[in-house]
Amino acid sequence: MNFCTNARRGSPVDKENIPPASRADAPQAQRPKQRAVLGVLSENEQHGRSFSKQGSQQSKHSSLSGSSQHTFPACTSSSGYDVHVEEACEVVLSTSGQEVKSDGLYTQTAGLQNDDLRILLELNSSPCQESSMQSEKDESLMSVEALCVSEYAEDIHQNLRKSELRFRPVPGLLEKHPQITGGMRVVLVDWLSEVVQEYKLSGETLHLAVNYLDRFLSGTAFVKRGSLQLVGSVALLIASKYEEIRPPELKDFVYITDCTYTKKQVLQMEHFFLGVLAFDMAAPTINQFLRLFMSIHSVCANTENLAMYVAELSLLEIQPFLRYSPSLVAAAAYCLASYTVNNSLWPDSLSAFTGYTMAAITPCLTDLHKLHIGAESHPQQAIRRKYMSSRYCRVASIAPPAVLPSP
Repeated sequence: MNFCTNARRGSPVDKENIPPASRADAPQAQRPKQRAVLGVLSENEQHGRSFSKQGSQQSKHSSLSGSSQHTFPACTSSSGYDVHVEEACEVVLSTSGQEVKSDGLYTQTAGLQNDDLRILLELNSSPCQESSMQSEKDESLMSVEALCVSEYAEDIHQNLRKSELRFRPVPGLLEKHPQITGGMRVVLVDWLSEVVQEYKLSGETLHLAVNYLDRFLSGTAFVKRGSLQLVGSVALLIASKYEEIRPPELKDFVYITDCTYTKKQVLQMEHFFLGVLAFDMAAPTINQFLRLFMSIHSVCANTENLAMYVAELSLLEIQPFLRYSPSLVAAAAYCLASYTVNNSLWPDSLSAFTGYTMAAITPCLTDLHKLHIGAESHPQQAIRRKYMSSRYCRVASIAPPAVLPSP
């Protein structure tokens, strides 16, 4: 599939995730001050002991940069898009929004009341939320402060570990979509990362969107190549509604596709998308596990940002990373970042907390290390550009270790 090269410029940066009343003044508004670059602190073991004495955790999230220079090339528009639900008949949706044939899960979804759907999708966009709640930092609903409550950490971890099994996509998901290749998915995820940066969305929103995308592709078949960008846009739309205080509006998601799809098509796909996912939105992500691990055993700023960087890189590739659970990828990202910055791997505190040994982590760690080494020469560079920013301590410029220690 060849994507066109016509790209929209400029305006998406002005539509940041800010209160609507101030969007008109966005071009004149000053960007938030960048966080000062923190030098490499003491070794993580020492930092962790200091953290336990203080009894508090400083949040080290950062706001996303929004200086990306291109958007996802518009796909060639087709007369419609076909989606086939597993264990159901083929569903053909025309551009007019009329259902041609349906059965099974989609028929049940189509029977939902509009009010029910509206209430669910607007839960996190209530106007009563104060604008002061919007932090400059990259805050997710599962914040470090919440995870840091020691009496709940074990219960949170066990619940996430149980849930991740239910919310995992199928590793061979693209086998059911003859028109879609792994390279197309890489381009799509790279574009989603750019949109997240343009609209100042959180890192957790990106992780959720990729989870929704892969689960949708796992539960459907024969999605056309011309509809792939629409599917990705809707995945991000739903993730932003779930995670963000003030998500971008529907018209923004039409705009970012260069108006390739209409509002009606986006809403129709959103309706279908939620049905395929059975409205299960609370998926554990690599990001959640990683922040939980770093709240249990504190790390320096360089290690934290490097771990988040390699974790986001893993979202690009289905193989081999969908073979691993999110918690295992998070553990591998922690080990790789810790070894790169501090020459240490998996602390005893996290081994006891998670039950993961270095022998269990090593296969994923090896794959993640290979991905980190090849990041500089990878065709898609949106994630790497993000972490070249001083806001993230420029960790993308840190050279990966040539070899890893033997387990």
